Amino acid sequence: MDGRKAPRAPEGLATSGKKLWKSIVDEHELEEHELLTLREACRVADRLDTLFSEAEANPVTVLNARGDQTVHPALVEARQQGALYVKLIASLRIPDAEDNQPQRRGGARGAYGLRVAAS
Repeated sequence: MDGRKAPRAPEGLATSGKKLWKSIVDEHELEEHELLTLREACRVADRLDTLFSEAEANPVTVLNARGDQTVHPALVEARQQGALYVKLIASLRIPDAEDNQPQRRGGARGAYGLRVAAS
């Protein structure tokens, strides 16, 4: 950073959200629109903690309104929130720690690595 004070974490964040906020704003200077994206990513991180706690405290499957076994709604929502989290973090284009280059531009991708060609 160029000497400016890092922005304070938004009100209402829990542990994971505060840790994420601090880890990014302490190292990177973000524009206002990026701070909004980071704020939402922090909220999603906290939401994931809540959803996983709910999922751990309950069976993996539950009976739905029709009486059929189905995946616990907290697990379904956690999967969706996890995908959102990955997209939000990717959209911040935080530089790679090794070579200090920002991520390439483009739409947010899923959470998967590059395919290595067989030699």
